[in-house]
Amino acid sequence: MNEEWLIYRGVGEPHDGIEALPDPPPWRDFDGGPVGEPGGPADTADGNVTRRLGAHRQAAELHRPEPEELEAINAALYLRRPLLVTGYPGTGKSTLAHAVAHELKLGRVLRWPVVSRTVLQEGLYRYDAIARLQDVQIAASGGPPWGPPAGPPGPAPGAGPGRAAPPVPGIGKYIRLGPLGTALLPTERPRVLLIDELDKSDIDLPNDLLNVLEEGEFALPELERVADTEPEVQVLTDDGAKVTVRGGRVRCRAFPFIILTSNGERDFPAALLRRCIQLKLGQPGEKRLATMVRAHLGEEAARLGADLIREFLSRSQSELVAADQLLNAIYLTHHAAPPTREDLADLLIQRLDRPR
Repeated sequence: MNEEWLIYRGVGEPHDGIEALPDPPPWRDFDGGPVGEPGGPADTADGNVTRRLGAHRQAAELHRPEPEELEAINAALYLRRPLLVTGYPGTGKSTLAHAVAHELKLGRVLRWPVVSRTVLQEGLYRYDAIARLQDVQIAASGGPPWGPPAGPPGPAPGAGPGRAAPPVPGIGKYIRLGPLGTALLPTERPRVLLIDELDKSDIDLPNDLLNVLEEGEFALPELERVADTEPEVQVLTDDGAKVTVRGGRVRCRAFPFIILTSNGERDFPAALLRRCIQLKLGQPGEKRLATMVRAHLGEEAARLGADLIREFLSRSQSELVAADQLLNAIYLTHHAAPPTREDLADLLIQRLDRPR
């Protein structure tokens, strides 16, 4: 494969290849602004690199993807399209997001885990209307309900001549952008967003995502209603930083690199599929499993666990098993003496498709 066009090369070492990413196609060119800071702490700040990619990742070169993986990831980068990654549990779907963010120096991965009750607004932003109402009531009463110690009857606190009621904080204090909302903030470099296990959602969420993924923007009605008097409002991001939202709308400039993962438990609407680059991950082979063990547990563990890797591969031909089960088994059996070692491996590598 000609690798000259690749922005993400899967080498595992951070580099500035994102600077070589050409302008987007006209139909995926967004003009949000003004451009803010890239945002988000580095992955190393919260330990995600070591936890997700392995403490020995440099020696193992774990995340050197197959050519079809590299092509799909780079197609998503070039076309500014989400990458829909399908595969069995433990095939490394979520890890791809962390590998791309680490290598291209795109900061912390924004993660939005999906469950059956997840709705679109949770990914965009949260507005705590109850807390705001409580603060308004406290301010109207002249202070917090616990107030000063009881004393002789007199005017209510804050109600006397020359005394103003405590101010009510601005509406921005009660709004926090979610992972998707934070990813769509206007920045020069794209953020990396992981929408994990989309197939766990209810039937509406994939369709609800269509407009946001196509237009790269969303509105905050609570801020649009006060835009005449408060055209600029500071809110919190998913990273915990403060940013300014203007006119009650957020529009991206660099479309985020979005990975949507699915275990293949359901079909998605054609309207979503045509907006995504699709990648299907198969079960890892012996070489990839060995490098995964080497990346997380070191060379000696990979050597001593070779028999467990072969046993895992044999079982994976007829059973649904996950690679993290293999990691657990090798880690624990590395500290156990025979014959307990084999018993522990059987205990930890349980088939996931066992009939109930």
